Amino acid sequence: MNTVAQIFVGLAGAFHLAVFAMESLLFRKPSTYRRFLIPNRAEAEIAQPWAFNQGFYNLFLALGAFGGLIAGGDKGHAIALFSCACMAGAGIVLVASNPKLARSAVLQAGPPILALVLAASL
Repeated sequence: MNTVAQIFVGLAGAFHLAVFAMESLLFRKPSTYRRFLIPNRAEAEIAQPWAFNQGFYNLFLALGAFGGLIAGGDKGHAIALFSCACMAGAGIVLVASNPKLARSAVLQAGPPILALVLAASL
């Protein structure tokens, strides 16, 4: 995998690591749960178990991206790119399910899509 693609894999991993922190560690803060379109504390308390679990999905995707980069070689890069494919797919589902979340979907899916395209073309 070329260096530019690796940079986008790293960016994708960093984004998903940040989302893990928001969903699993910081979700009860009003500034955090409102980012997920949850309007008040009562609804945030209901959504918190879902968010906690979802955060770990994002952590594992980030670890796949970073771990694949660290491992290197064909197998490591395959792991990193598989993680990126999952991230890209989730971003596409996000915007398809709620167009109001297009900005979030671009942040989620943009870097991994670029990593996949760059890895395939260079």
